Amino acid sequence: QVQVVESGGGLVQPGGSLRLSCVVSGSAFSFNDMAWYRQAPGKQRESVARIFSGGSTTYADSVKGRFTISRDNAKNTVYLQMNSLKVADTAVYYCKAYVREPGIAGIIGNYWGQGTQVTVSS
Repeated sequence: QVQVVESGGGLVQPGGSLRLSCVVSGSAFSFNDMAWYRQAPGKQRESVARIFSGGSTTYADSVKGRFTISRDNAKNTVYLQMNSLKVADTAVYYCKAYVREPGIAGIIGNYWGQGTQVTVSS
């Protein structure tokens, strides 16, 4: 069974930094694409960043140059380094695993974590 667990959220002042972590168990992690999403109160969940199994990355325009997604396949972990945080970055951040299996074409399932709260406030 695939499990996705985020950590690292908290309260930070504008201009500060946080690093979120997401550990995935129950899958061949290195084959997965991984992503971070966020949802602010009263708003729809939106994509923040994605890292593909080969290491390429994409970012939402609102976080380009401030956030960095990375992965450590040996630790089954994906990270989101968030710098120059703004009040507008306040949201629950979710990790999503696009699970692949060796020898099987395509994504076999999508799994979400429970979310971690990030609050940017002075």
